[in-house]
Amino acid sequence: MNKTYAYNHQPIEFDFKQTIERFFVEEIPQYKFNNKGANLILKIKKQDMSTFKLVTVIAKATGLEEREIGYAGLKDKSATTIQYISIPKQYERDLIKNLTTDKIKIVEKFYSKFPIKIGQLKSNKFSIVLHKVTKDNAKKIEETALNIAKNGFPNYYGYQRFGEDSKSYIQGQEIASSGKRLKGAKEKLLVSAYQSHLFNNWLSNRLEISKTINENTIEEATKLLNYPLELVKVLKEQPQFFKLFIGDDMLGYPYGKRYYLQEFKQSSNDFNNAKISPTGILSGSRAKKAYSDARALEENFDDDELSSLKGDRRYAWIWAEDLSFSYNHYKEELTINFALAKGSYATTFLEEIAKKSLKERIIL
Repeated sequence: MNKTYAYNHQPIEFDFKQTIERFFVEEIPQYKFNNKGANLILKIKKQDMSTFKLVTVIAKATGLEEREIGYAGLKDKSATTIQYISIPKQYERDLIKNLTTDKIKIVEKFYSKFPIKIGQLKSNKFSIVLHKVTKDNAKKIEETALNIAKNGFPNYYGYQRFGEDSKSYIQGQEIASSGKRLKGAKEKLLVSAYQSHLFNNWLSNRLEISKTINENTIEEATKLLNYPLELVKVLKEQPQFFKLFIGDDMLGYPYGKRYYLQEFKQSSNDFNNAKISPTGILSGSRAKKAYSDARALEENFDDDELSSLKGDRRYAWIWAEDLSFSYNHYKEELTINFALAKGSYATTFLEEIAKKSLKERIIL
């Protein structure tokens, strides 16, 4: 897809590679563990290993089925990550005895009444080292990142979601269209990539609409969008970049109650102050739909044939928190630290700064 960026600054050059030496991420749990209960909670540091592989290794060490091992979110292989895993506590001795790989280190352990489930995550903290950053570009990156963190940015799915060739969603679409029941994690991942592809295209479309309104007069935007003049006037009055529409499914940020947008003034003010955010549809069974004008805008990105996977909604706009920097002018390295809401991609934040895709090209 041709991603639409929200900000109009000039592209900023830096070298990015997602490696275990340059990309660090740590999960922040949704709840504190009370240290009582039948489940062992492991805080694990791992390198060069995906979450799926981690689960396989733990299953092999303990004799557990993979479905008996809990985790809150998926973490990339090409990174140094800290995440939380749960297993029944009676398997603790087997795990300690048989876990021999040096790619995994148990940092801490806790106990809990309940196992960890997907989504039980408050946020993720990132620390990323950018190379070949000149002193001038380091300053530009800091200024730009602070502005984007404050005002928010589009919550695209990152390139990691779509496989090495960026086309896994095509297979996912074929599987979804077949109507068959999904077999195994791989097929589920492919259909999920198709869900994500539809969401990204919807989000890019909404950004194009917002750009058209922001960068043109009311009369010009009316002609370009073929919208009623009165609607464009109301949209133009909204102070934030990303324009809200009647019927948008709004959700408290970073969590909270949801509601359909029926008026602009209060919702626009809350959105501008990072209290709420509009959501976009993830096609699938029982997916919650927007309505009215917002539904008209999402309808072309909602595949009714996708019933093999549960539908959902996803924040369209998010904010980075706890932003800090460290610059080594001898090595021309800039370390950028920040936190994002669960399910969001650090590379999406960096791409908004760079104004280009950071995915490494495959040379054949």
